[in-house]
Amino acid sequence: MAHYTWPRNQHTDPGGGLYTGPGGGMYTGPEGGASTGPRGGLSTGPGGGMSTGPGGGLSTGTGGGMSTGPGGGLSIGPGGGLSTESSGGLSISPGGGMYTGPSSKPYRSNIPPWPVFVEELEMRGMQHFADLIKSFLK
Repeated sequence: MAHYTWPRNQHTDPGGGLYTGPGGGMYTGPEGGASTGPRGGLSTGPGGGMSTGPGGGLSTGTGGGMSTGPGGGLSIGPGGGLSTESSGGLSISPGGGMYTGPSSKPYRSNIPPWPVFVEELEMRGMQHFADLIKSFLK
């Protein structure tokens, strides 16, 4: 199963996680980071950000958005969604999920957009994870 990823940093310019144009993390067009269509960040289909299936943003399986294992959205390890290390989801360094500037290699993840991910965590009773992420969002 393919694992799709979208920019999930806090940069608002082209290619950034908060950019609404093509290639941006909040793009609602085809395959966009905030699209509900196939391969989109808010898609419930295979590999989508809201999918609980393999590679999905809400999957608890290996590499899934709800996984605490290596590369998972709830992992504190290198590249994990809750890691503050340079390539982690909570890192403020270039390449990190909370970085606000341009980056040649922006943080990418299979999770839905951060605010949606936080809501999903809260709905699943994972308030401690939601609170941690919210403390980094500005």
